[in-house]
Amino acid sequence: MPKRVDHDLRRRQIGEALLRIASTRGLQAASMRDVAAEAGVSLRLVQYYFHTKTELLLGALGYLGEQLSARVEQSIRALGTPPTPRGVIYGTLSAILPTDAEGRRLTRTYAAYYALALAEPALGAAHGATYPDLLERFLAGHLRTAQQAGQVDADLDTPTVVAGLLALTNGLGSSILGGQRDGDAALAILTYHLDRLFDPKS
Repeated sequence: MPKRVDHDLRRRQIGEALLRIASTRGLQAASMRDVAAEAGVSLRLVQYYFHTKTELLLGALGYLGEQLSARVEQSIRALGTPPTPRGVIYGTLSAILPTDAEGRRLTRTYAAYYALALAEPALGAAHGATYPDLLERFLAGHLRTAQQAGQVDADLDTPTVVAGLLALTNGLGSSILGGQRDGDAALAILTYHLDRLFDPKS
């Protein structure tokens, strides 16, 4: 009897091979042949599941989003239940910071996608904002909950505040990777800004 192939698993195997290349070598020079070699499969098989490199890039980006989501969920759970709005926001932003090996891998991989979007603006314009937009909406929802509970100034422009927190977090992540500060220092800076947001008198 012929072996049954789990197509979702095979697609993920190929997509995650691309993510490994992205985190170590970047994406601009990565070919589908390179991905096949990294995944331990034939080029023909890669082309069977992903007809173009763009399709492969976008498919792998979806897997990367799943990996970050799982890290965020784990970070929030670690803070205890039920999670408060501040806990969700802190858990999410601290999970984005590259404070450990997994965080550094995720940050480097996203950076590879950003670099590719700079080289290929059409790719970034069409698909580059999908996951950042989802993340902003997620955080904005929890910040509004905090406003309704009187934990945060009700007059704050929620989307602008969230965009600023994400920009801060991304900048801190770059400073960790660049050796300017360590993870503890970055977390202290993030905590300082959240303290001021959730207690304006502090």
